[in-house]
Amino acid sequence: MKHTISVLLQNKPGVLSRVTGLFSGRGFNIKSLCVAETLDKGISCLTVVSHGDETIVEQITKQLHKLIDVIKVTDISEHEFVEREMILIRMKAESHTRAEVLRVIDIFRGKVVDVSAKSYAVEITGSASKITAAIDILRPIGIKEIIRTGTIAMARATKTK
Repeated sequence: MKHTISVLLQNKPGVLSRVTGLFSGRGFNIKSLCVAETLDKGISCLTVVSHGDETIVEQITKQLHKLIDVIKVTDISEHEFVEREMILIRMKAESHTRAEVLRVIDIFRGKVVDVSAKSYAVEITGSASKITAAIDILRPIGIKEIIRTGTIAMARATKTK
């Protein structure tokens, strides 16, 4: 089962290494990892996506809580949540394919972020399935390079009546 785990931690050298060491030490593969500062520059939010059974995730969550620099651990896959990824794709943009590339990018609500005589760099943001669908459609046109972020996720706000 896919798990998305959010970890708030102190923004200090070596903390990320200790956290990821827990995963590798238990043979738990990390599919995606994204970390950045929060509003408080001394605290970072780490989002980890992996596949594994409930027992392993529970064990890792308990071990993460024991690390001194970890503030909070949440398996957000247990709740409703919003997740996004971003991809930058450098596309061949020859005279006969330029219009087609722009149409596909528009369909996926992407945008061109860099233009040269023979290529476009485009940005697309969305769910992992949306990103994968865009890649599948753009591949036959001529992808030169792909850079993909990891997943970022946030639990949905509780709805009050």
